[in-house]
Amino acid sequence: MNELLKAFEERFQTSSNGVRFFYSGGRVNLIGEHTDYNDGYVFPAALSLGSYVCIKNRSDSIVRLAATDLDGVVEADLRHLDQYKSIPWGKYQLGIINEFLCRGDKVRGADILYYDTIPHSGGLSSSAAIQLVTARAIADMNEIEISNVELAQLARRSEHRYIGVQCGVMDQFASAMGKERHAILLNCKTLEYEYIPLDLKDCCLIIANTNKKRQLADSKYNERFAECQKALSILRQYRPEITALCDLSTAELQELLSKLDDPVLRKRAVHVVSENDRVLKSAEVLKKGDLETFGQYLNESHASLKELYEVTGIELDTLAENAQKMDGVLGSRMTGAGFGGCTVSIVKQDFAEEFCQKLDKIYSAQIGYAPSFYRPAISGGSREVLEIK
Repeated sequence: MNELLKAFEERFQTSSNGVRFFYSGGRVNLIGEHTDYNDGYVFPAALSLGSYVCIKNRSDSIVRLAATDLDGVVEADLRHLDQYKSIPWGKYQLGIINEFLCRGDKVRGADILYYDTIPHSGGLSSSAAIQLVTARAIADMNEIEISNVELAQLARRSEHRYIGVQCGVMDQFASAMGKERHAILLNCKTLEYEYIPLDLKDCCLIIANTNKKRQLADSKYNERFAECQKALSILRQYRPEITALCDLSTAELQELLSKLDDPVLRKRAVHVVSENDRVLKSAEVLKKGDLETFGQYLNESHASLKELYEVTGIELDTLAENAQKMDGVLGSRMTGAGFGGCTVSIVKQDFAEEFCQKLDKIYSAQIGYAPSFYRPAISGGSREVLEIK
């Protein structure tokens, strides 16, 4: 914290007196991929990898943004935030502030320094962490009464209206509402949620980053979204009461599959509905402390994402499929949108070091460069902090 205070003073050329610290974590989605925008269930957990800010209010309408891993300072005027939507860095933060102003909240100018412990573009929602730590900091610094659930919804609106990405709410919700040693069973249609204990016993979560630049992720994400909407529009001719693919059970979808003439649309629908079912089953087995069965669901999820939804790729398959064969591994799957990013594995702690060493060697030989590994804790949600860990 002393180092950040010093960096704050150097970057903004001002005293650090009155600075406060806030934190919000990234997230790992344990299971439930591409179900969020189909109004289904997801099962994320907030991580101890995330974004910190140190923030101090100003007496004018100017917001200055800086990050410890970037040069320079971004300066914006609260009276003209529409002018900054296309800037290379800072628009996620300014979009959050813009949403507060759209609500009619009074927001003062501020100097804000960001310090990130989460890898960027790794599929662990670094952007959501930045959004939510900004939102919590701005709310508290301006004495705005707003819950973390409302902050998650505010952040999603910001991404829709300011950033221009039609995302679901899972990433923002997990970052805002995380709970230590718990995952969140979230209904993306209603925002009803339940904390499920994540007792890993003699196991740990290991996240492996492909370190691949995901050039295809955005375009393929939009393509999959469109395919799901097309499948839904066809199925609604026979089940007009449904509003999303995840309204269907696996048995109900099976009865309707013949109505989807396009084999691609059939595969997409089967993945979404079966993945939604796996999320609910996962929550139930974890309530019983059954990590072995949960691990099997992770493996099934990855296979479905590979064969039916086609969003994995050689990098993610190399990590997940080789991990599944290793001693001490209960299950492994890709997490996030796909085409790069990360896998999440449940590994016996006694095998954790061996797991990372072997997988590093296999991946490096097959892909040509090394992956990165993280063993984060499951963390709490967006909050003010008195200690940086």
